[in-house]
Amino acid sequence: MSCQNQTDSTHIFETEKVSTLLVKFSLPAILSLLVSEMYNMVDSLYVGNAVGTLGMGALTVAFPVQRLFISLALMVAMGTSTFVARSYGEKNLEKVNQIISNSFLLLFIILTSTAIFIGLNLEKSIYFLGSSATIYPYAKTYIAIVLLGVLFQGFTFLFSHIMVVLGKPKILLRSMLLGSICNVIIDYFLVILIPLGVKGAAIATISSQFIAAIYTFLVFFRTAKKENIHFSTKLDLEISKGILAIGFSNFIVEISDAIVAVILNQLLSTYGGDVAIAIVGIISRSTMVLFMTVIGVSTGMQPIAAYNFGARNFIRLKKVVKEATIGVTVSTFVLWGSAMIFAKPIARAFVNDPVVIAEATKALRIVILIFPLLGLHYLNIYYYQATGKVRAAFLLSIYRQIIIFIPLVFILTYQFEIWGAWISYPISDFISFITSAVLMVKAYREVSRKAELQCVEKKKQKKLTPRKNQRANFEY
Repeated sequence: MSCQNQTDSTHIFETEKVSTLLVKFSLPAILSLLVSEMYNMVDSLYVGNAVGTLGMGALTVAFPVQRLFISLALMVAMGTSTFVARSYGEKNLEKVNQIISNSFLLLFIILTSTAIFIGLNLEKSIYFLGSSATIYPYAKTYIAIVLLGVLFQGFTFLFSHIMVVLGKPKILLRSMLLGSICNVIIDYFLVILIPLGVKGAAIATISSQFIAAIYTFLVFFRTAKKENIHFSTKLDLEISKGILAIGFSNFIVEISDAIVAVILNQLLSTYGGDVAIAIVGIISRSTMVLFMTVIGVSTGMQPIAAYNFGARNFIRLKKVVKEATIGVTVSTFVLWGSAMIFAKPIARAFVNDPVVIAEATKALRIVILIFPLLGLHYLNIYYYQATGKVRAAFLLSIYRQIIIFIPLVFILTYQFEIWGAWISYPISDFISFITSAVLMVKAYREVSRKAELQCVEKKKQKKLTPRKNQRANFEY
């Protein structure tokens, strides 16, 4: 017999059906993450076809810079939203206000200081990212302009992720979708019709990010007024530390791709030159779509799990973990099958060079060989974040790419050159899956034990309540 949790709370994280909640929060998260990454992807599609291999190479070099700022923004946005969700579960509304208020100033300081540092060291940064002398002028033009829009994109992430916790996940999708649609249209005019090449693509990116930021800003402040959320210009160090501690694993998950891209650019430029860098760009953008689904489901699960953990509702938390695991496994298998079948058309969408297309098709299939097993790994990271196990979440977030993949890619590239890089992916993915499976079983058993105890306690309360009422009536 199942034990259903009854609660007086009207928050949807406690009352609405778990499967419905997961779809409601995961789908906008998946699409918004995909759309947020579309800036570089759409630019790559236009520039790759209009400018050629050098243009594609330039955007491949710029990709880690864009990913860095997405990672920093998500660190603050996810740290804030998870912290807020947990505080809502604890019914601590004063803390909710403090967290949201601090997040704005914290994000501004982080993004501005990082953008200024990169801007002052632009030439060194571009060559560090693996650029060749021929790609450098294209990359410099693109990155210099894109740096001007990092605050727009960052605050769009922050506002929309707070809106998710306030029960309005569609705002996240709408803001990202608005920016992406504008980017496609402006890209067409500035890259194809005028044409301005990589410069036009960069202008299109920051213009569309500005439009999305204005929309999200207006919607958020209208909602904040209704929710009586107040703002402060003073930075609370303890609250800021809490935001960064929770969100740091998100930062590592996102920035790992950028670190890997830099290493691959540097390694493979030795063995394959500009063509190899272009192939890395195609693979990173293609696999990005697959990983957006995994991270989207995990992201959708996170505030629901965090709220119920804060509310000590272990019966519901157990159900959240179980249904999220099923959801992420099914979705990854579907996407993986599609990518394996359509690997060649995917590669062809980015470039016209038949040699690059053929090599990229083979490489892509090797890279995603055991992708469906990775869902569990990322679900673990976000679950540990939601339940306050910051250290475990951090260790898992650096495990797959930093601890396993990077040493492996150096060893195998040295032995097998360019193909060693592609083989490194399925090997590191399999090792990560085994580790994550063990940890997930342990975590599920722990929450199951707490849920059973809670279930037994509720049954006892139900049995005692009538007796107490009878005794009270008799005494009266």
